[in-house]
Amino acid sequence: MKQSTAVNRIQEWHNVDQEIFENQIRPLNQPAVLKGLVDNWDLVKAAKSSEEDAVNYLISLDNHTPVYTIIGLPEIDGRFFYSDDLSASNFGKTEAAMTATLEQLYALRNTPKPHSVAIQAASIRQIMPDFEATNTMPLLDKTTEPTLWLGNRAQVAAHYDVHPNIACVAVGKRRFTLFPPEQITNLYIGPTLNAPGGVPISLVDLRNPDYQKFPKFSEALEQSQSAILEPGDAIYIPTPWWHAVESLETINVLVNYWWSEMTNQDLTHDQSLSPSHSLMHSMLTIAKLEPSQRDAWRHFFDYLVFQVNGDPASHLPEELNDLVTTLTEEQRSVVYQLLKSKLS
Repeated sequence: MKQSTAVNRIQEWHNVDQEIFENQIRPLNQPAVLKGLVDNWDLVKAAKSSEEDAVNYLISLDNHTPVYTIIGLPEIDGRFFYSDDLSASNFGKTEAAMTATLEQLYALRNTPKPHSVAIQAASIRQIMPDFEATNTMPLLDKTTEPTLWLGNRAQVAAHYDVHPNIACVAVGKRRFTLFPPEQITNLYIGPTLNAPGGVPISLVDLRNPDYQKFPKFSEALEQSQSAILEPGDAIYIPTPWWHAVESLETINVLVNYWWSEMTNQDLTHDQSLSPSHSLMHSMLTIAKLEPSQRDAWRHFFDYLVFQVNGDPASHLPEELNDLVTTLTEEQRSVVYQLLKSKLS
């Protein structure tokens, strides 16, 4: 099977600290490979010693709390995806302790066509409360929670995250292929409600793209960026960049960190707020309108939300508190409650 390769390499940064990350990398709004960012992790040191040492290290920290685990038949060849009719997923779901999954993966490592097994989005603080003592993220606030992704060889189709992401490769190798947000038009996105990971994914098999069925994907590939990360490397993925991830070894472990870009004031009202929710609401209320009506509302969004013509409040008094300027805490609470009442 031929692997499609991105035209461009993701920019590499070395010796990145918090100041460089905040002041040089993030303002670019581009993906960045952070070479050796977590080389000092105990897990990474174990992985560089041997696969067995990495497995034993993780097992030593496991408190045996069951976590969400997915299993696919050998026929899917590691491609966790939609079912053939796009109405469900092509894998089974269960809950199991990390140790049991690691032991299964270790037993499968020499099997030519193994089942595809993965732990996805497990809370490290719930299953390995001592992990962060010797495996710390140097670029983010310590309140930012780490999440575990563990499995054998697999391909996750291009998708986007609702929050910015730093993903650290701890065991094995992973190939990341990223597409700019505007390439959504060339990625042939699948349905939302049945999306395997909760957000819609590209229908194109990156390892073997069907250009007759998905002709515009070649244009997306021309704009893509890629890199292969080894243990100790990390990648910064701005939202909403599309990214496909391929796990390349018999056992792979990734630890990632999401955080919100909402202000503290916003977060006091709803910890789960994201532009993705606004997108879904707009799809419900605007996408099916007559073309003339959609175009009319586009002007409102361009002016008030995307501010393509500048600050829409520039003609208003600076001290005025309003949705288009700055809300007071009381006003903000009223707006949130109004929206919640309408949605419920």
